[in-house]
Amino acid sequence: MIEKDIERLLRERVKAMGQEIDARTLCVKFVSPGFSGVPDRLILLPGGVAVFAELKAPGKRERPLQRSVQSTLRGMGFKVFSSVDSPARVNEVVEYCKAVIRHD
Repeated sequence: MIEKDIERLLRERVKAMGQEIDARTLCVKFVSPGFSGVPDRLILLPGGVAVFAELKAPGKRERPLQRSVQSTLRGMGFKVFSSVDSPARVNEVVEYCKAVIRHD
């Protein structure tokens, strides 16, 4: 499994989650020109909630700049998932998002 497969799985699971719980959800590619190191995916949930996910091929880890940006985002109060590199980690992200929506 490569990073592209993990990314596709996350997109599909977030979309299915939204359909399952009858809520609008988005899982968008996050690209920020001029601001390197941002996480790969931004998951937008009802209630104005944003969740970030850094996707990796199995066994790969973030670069120092990515870790720094993640730390900054966490310090601002955002939920950031690091090293989403397996179906199990995708499930963690999706379950977190479901819990957030249920408590909204």
